Amino acid sequence: MKPGARLQLKLGQKLKLAPQLRQAIALLQLNRLELKDHIQNVLDANPLLERSDDRDGPQDSAGDSEPGSEFEGGEDQTQVEIGEDYGFDDLPDGFSVAGEGPRYDEFVSDRAEESLQHHLLWQVNLSSFSPTDEAIARAIIYALDEQGYLQDDLETLRASLAPEHLVSTEEIAAVLERVQHFEPVGVASRDLRECLLLQLNTRSASTPGLGLALHIVEYRLESLGKLGPEGLAREMGFAIDEVDVAVRLIRSLDPHPCSRFGSERENYVIPDVYISQTENGWRVSLNPDSDPGLRLNRTYMSLLRQSRGEDKQYLKDRLQEARWLISGLEMRNQTLLAVTEAIVKRQAGFLEHGEKAMQPLLQREIAEATGVHESTVSRATTQKYAHTPRGTFELKHFFSIGLQGSNGHEVSATAIKAHLRQMISAEPPGKPCSDQALTDRLAEQGICLARRTVAKYREQLGIPGSSQRRRAARMRS
Repeated sequence: MKPGARLQLKLGQKLKLAPQLRQAIALLQLNRLELKDHIQNVLDANPLLERSDDRDGPQDSAGDSEPGSEFEGGEDQTQVEIGEDYGFDDLPDGFSVAGEGPRYDEFVSDRAEESLQHHLLWQVNLSSFSPTDEAIARAIIYALDEQGYLQDDLETLRASLAPEHLVSTEEIAAVLERVQHFEPVGVASRDLRECLLLQLNTRSASTPGLGLALHIVEYRLESLGKLGPEGLAREMGFAIDEVDVAVRLIRSLDPHPCSRFGSERENYVIPDVYISQTENGWRVSLNPDSDPGLRLNRTYMSLLRQSRGEDKQYLKDRLQEARWLISGLEMRNQTLLAVTEAIVKRQAGFLEHGEKAMQPLLQREIAEATGVHESTVSRATTQKYAHTPRGTFELKHFFSIGLQGSNGHEVSATAIKAHLRQMISAEPPGKPCSDQALTDRLAEQGICLARRTVAKYREQLGIPGSSQRRRAARMRS
């Protein structure tokens, strides 16, 4: 042993996932288009796997799972089988989809596909991320709303990455900062203030009015909306000319830098699940297209039994790959169905009465109800869409934090936003309510919030402040 060298024993914990579980997790993360591409790639590379051209013909084995069900008295399940003589007792026999569900062509949504995500993922691929940081970046991108803002907090993102990636909130914050400097600058901002600051910080230090503009956005943004440049100049003690330069710079920024994405062409979202009301309650059924109709190739199965040496090992490896894919798809469908059913049980009020009846709901509650990890719920609801009598929504739409009401009951943030939108839409022409007035009116309904919170929700709804609404009303008149 070299001088100065020493032996040291270190004890630590390390999570190691089986390859089959890793694939099941990866399949659950994929959206419909990504899953379709993945299945096709496996079919192209694996001779033991093929699509079943005749799903009505006789098969050698049948599935017993029921991925479509009613909460009360569900029946009439039509099974679509992928049967084949697999030669292994533990190979799943198949998976099925609910029969007599809503017609597929009646539920094409006019919601635009989020091409912003593809644009950002392309930039991730060009960045020098480590495997863990790349996973964090992808989780951030998948958590963005339609405007490109990040609604999830760092702790929620951390939970969504576990157990495959055990990271700290500090690591997520570091990756978030890099993503926020992707094109368009300001993407993944958590509020309007952060979005504008990110854009200002990319300007040259010699930009006229930059320092004052940064100060106004950081500390006086609400005052700017209420007072205008002249009132702000008086309040801050600056010359009006200086404030005008800074305000012009601020107004040159884009509060919605991601708005150009998703509107370039008309795209459609295809639901992953259908939620429909029957006489016996709410029914959840998978889209029939969730079954890719996979089975093992008879010819190559026969070759496997006859082959020897390297050929036999190659075919055995491909058979294992096929088994993992089929079982992973079965697990994906079962998880998606179970999570959606649990959500529907909690949000039946929303389905019947709209956003005002949305209940507070966290991913942790659905995880406990279904017996899976919270990160599994996150994967099962990201970029998965449900068609409901009220429209097509991403499953994440049904989650909402709870705020304490004056009567002791929690009210969901989504329901509060619905109340806020209704109040503003009912304002007298030319007499908009200030954020404080809206706060007071919500308190009268038993919803006690800080004025800053009301302003934040108003901004998230894309509604300008009272002074801007007043000016807009004067221009219309």
